[in-house]
Amino acid sequence: MGKYIVFLILVILLLALIASCVKIVPQAHAYVVERLGGYQATWGVGLHIKMPILDRIARKVILKEQVVDFAPQPVITKDNVTMRIDTVVFYQITDPKLYCYGVENPIMAIENLTATTLRNIIGDLELDETLTSRETINTKMRSTLDVATDPWGIKVNRVELKNIIPPTAIQDAMEKQMKAERERREAVTRAEGEKRSTVLVAEGKKESAILDAEAEKQAAILRAEAKKEATVKEAEGQAEAILKIQQANAQGLEFLKNAAPDEAVLRLKSLEAFTRAADGKATKIIIPSEIQGVAGLAKSVAEITKDTKENQ
Repeated sequence: MGKYIVFLILVILLLALIASCVKIVPQAHAYVVERLGGYQATWGVGLHIKMPILDRIARKVILKEQVVDFAPQPVITKDNVTMRIDTVVFYQITDPKLYCYGVENPIMAIENLTATTLRNIIGDLELDETLTSRETINTKMRSTLDVATDPWGIKVNRVELKNIIPPTAIQDAMEKQMKAERERREAVTRAEGEKRSTVLVAEGKKESAILDAEAEKQAAILRAEAKKEATVKEAEGQAEAILKIQQANAQGLEFLKNAAPDEAVLRLKSLEAFTRAADGKATKIIIPSEIQGVAGLAKSVAEITKDTKENQ
């Protein structure tokens, strides 16, 4: 019975030993394996079996991109302004072996290297350049850190200045400067608006005057055309009246001709023609002798006619 128990214990220990030697490396990970204290191999993703007792997993390395946020570091600008800047570093392990054996504490090494690099870069810039040159600073730091961390099996993908904290006095001065700048821009904008408004009003008046002049011109043209048309119509009316008078005279002559008047009627018509010729304006009229008798007769007839009207 005791032998079976010992055998069972040995089998269990053997199974446990075998199980401890079987390792599965997950995705985006790498295992650094040592044998008898020396580097043996780097295991990638999949199933692996190590030698019992002789081999051991020295470090499990994450191959995904990682982010480390460092505390604000005091730096001095070229114009002797002390400020605090905190940085964020995005890095990725490219060689697990170098990462494991290259430096004792890689994260601390990166932090110290970031601080010294940042001081060197900011020391060559003035305050205004520091505040407006973040992209330039980020690029220089990434390039410097990438070269320095390459022997450690680390690739620095990106470096960002998370926050730049100038002294309180500088912050107050910057706020006052920004306030003055905003007030200046407001004044300029208001002046430009007033100028634009004045120009628009002047242009409106100009266009109104032009339209008034055009309207007056059109009205004058229409009046002239109307006057011309009225004159033409009046002339046409006078011509038509003269034509009708002439037609009436012609008809009268035609009537007299057809009636075959005697000598007395002809003399009376001649007398009427002389009267119309005088038209009340002539002071002396010479009447031919052959129509003087008719004139006396016409005068007598006119007087008789006048007496008759008065008696009535």
